Amino acid sequence: MKRRIIETGDGSKTIQIEDWNEQYHSKHGAIQEAYHVFIKNGLWQLKEKSIKILEIGFGTGLNSLITLIESQKTKQHIDYVGVEAYPVSQEEVVALDYCNQLNVGDMENNFLSFHESPWEEWHSIINGFNLLKQRKDFHQISDENLFNLVYFDAFGARVQPELWTEELFGKMYVAMKTNGILVTYAAKGSVRRAMQAVGFKVERLPGPPGKREMLRATKVQENEVLEKTTKS
Repeated sequence: MKRRIIETGDGSKTIQIEDWNEQYHSKHGAIQEAYHVFIKNGLWQLKEKSIKILEIGFGTGLNSLITLIESQKTKQHIDYVGVEAYPVSQEEVVALDYCNQLNVGDMENNFLSFHESPWEEWHSIINGFNLLKQRKDFHQISDENLFNLVYFDAFGARVQPELWTEELFGKMYVAMKTNGILVTYAAKGSVRRAMQAVGFKVERLPGPPGKREMLRATKVQENEVLEKTTKS
């Protein structure tokens, strides 16, 4: 599918898939959206000193970059797993120019190493931040009781409805630790109901610029029935 780099509302860039009229990040502001959804309402809600994060849709690497930046301030140790079926090109990564836009030019080599490092291997990007990229379909995730935080940043339900189902949110529930949280830019009623159906406690929160609401889901307790069903 045809792709191009576009500028978003806050001056930062993203990739647009023209055939779908869909962007990797909000056209109202890529960096603003990432900080609001995944950092303010995700990472900053956790007080643990050691955090395991799963990102559904590693994509451009923007979410992992801002997580690295913020973890250096909070001194939190991050083990970050990014799942992606269709990686972006190195040319696209360079053109997005996120380090300069975030005023962290000294992290450019770290950011490039996100994309240059081999898949399926743990890499120490910087002291206290480890990255594992997994190239696979999201439905192949089979982790159990592992993650404190999930960044659910898949393409929208309008173009990929199969990624916003009870089946996939059930996998997320099983993969998360009790009291773990999942954050996403999405706010559709069908998405909220799918999360609730598998056991999540779901909150509607104010959305990023250009979007009225977003969702945050918490795994409040073990759901033994769901876990047995998912494994079978």
